[in-house]
Formats: sequence, C-alpha cells, structure tokens
Amino acid sequence: MRPNPVKQKLAAGGTALGTMVFEFSSPGLPAALVAAGAEFVLYDMEHSGFTMDEMRRQFSYCRGIGLVPIVRPPAKTYAAVSQLLDIGAMGLMFQMVESREEAEELVSWTRYPPRGVRGAMFGGAHDDYAGGDLAEKMRVADERTFILAMIETKKGAENMEEILAVKDIDGGHLGQFDLSLSLGIPGQFDSPHIQSTIDRLLSTCKNLGKTAACMAHTMELAKDWQERGFRMISYSYDTGLLQESLRNGIQELRRLQR
Repeated sequence: MRPNPVKQKLAAGGTALGTMVFEFSSPGLPAALVAAGAEFVLYDMEHSGFTMDEMRRQFSYCRGIGLVPIVRPPAKTYAAVSQLLDIGAMGLMFQMVESREEAEELVSWTRYPPRGVRGAMFGGAHDDYAGGDLAEKMRVADERTFILAMIETKKGAENMEEILAVKDIDGGHLGQFDLSLSLGIPGQFDSPHIQSTIDRLLSTCKNLGKTAACMAHTMELAKDWQERGFRMISYSYDTGLLQESLRNGIQELRRLQR
C-alpha cells in the first residue's frame, strides 16, 4: 500500500503545499497540479456537489503521480467517511468540529478495530487491489490516513485545545469564512476576534505537535500565514486561480489596447 508522504513530512515538522478543488474534475487535473508543484489536493464535497463516482476517478488519477488526495466529506456520517476511505482518500478534513467527543467519534470511523470502528473491505481501491496480510494492511491504512479538524465556529474555537488533543487528529484547519459568520462579523478577517483565534490555533498546534492548516485565497495572505506558522497551506482554489490568472491577462491586454 502507498504511504502518505504529506503526513510523513508534516509529522517531521515540514511544510506541505497544495490547493483546494471545488469545481473541476477532469482526468488531467491531478497531473496538472503535480506539474505546478502541488503535494496534495483537497477536494471539497461539502459545497461542490461532487459525487462519489467523481471522487473515485480523481483518487485513481492521483495514484502513481505522488499527489496525496484529501477530501472534505459531504456530511459527517460514517457512511460517507468509510466510502471515501475505501475508494482511495488518503485524508479527511472534517467540517465544523465542535467538541472532543465529536472529534473522537469522527476519528473512530477512520480506524480499524481495535482503534476504531471502520468496516473491512480489502482488495479494492484503497489498498491498490492487491493481496497481502490483512493485519498489515490495517496497520498501514491506520497510520497513513491524515485527519484534519476544521476550527470554524465559535464553539469549535472555544474548544479547540481539547479537540486538537484527541489522538489521531493530525492537525487543525482554520475555516476563516465560516468562523467570521459564526462570530457575526462576516468577512472581517482582520477583526481581533479572528486574529486571536488564529494565534490560539497556531500556539495550540505547536504545543501539541500538530499541524496548523489553512486555505489562503491570496498570495499576500498565504505569505503572512506561512510566516506566522501555518505548515499546511492550500494556495487558493481551482476557480479562484483560473479567474485570477484570466482576469490579470485580460486586464493587461485591454490596457495595451488604449
């Protein structure tokens, strides 16, 4: 079974860079991301409408090119989580985690007994359709599956220390947009409330030896957050990157027409 180089790199204190995908699911997308330097891709199923069949194909396209596929599930249910793992997801980002008890239950769905309650399905996509010792497959699967808890609500922010202390939660992912909504200050990312939460997330992750993760939709933000201590950074997202590049090009060409 394939290892998870992103999880290994982050556990060793390194930084991993990738992007988020909300809209595009073409066969060439993973290869294009690797050619651009991405180490991971974070697929969003919560807001995108992506189907399990689309995800199965995307995970397959990631196989063999060194790109680690991580996914935010459409819902926090055992059925969604177990299916995503079985079809090849190497990591999960859980939305709106708000308590230690919830984090423990979510993690249990991603681990085989006795560490959790994940059901058995072998000889499929997640273990590369190969044979082999089942106990060893379970061990490798447990160790390579990367888990992020999103801190993106007022309650989640209040409980972040106990959430991130849960065994097998690998890191905390800032959800600045929903956090701003939860705090009643939509889009006000410079607010002291948002900034203090970011500082606490960074210090909590550092103290617990966990990864601080984020999605930075601008280069200015990405540089700032990397300097502050975020070690897993999704630089923007698919439609944002396309529109930014196209907008800049069109504006420059129009400027030259004057």
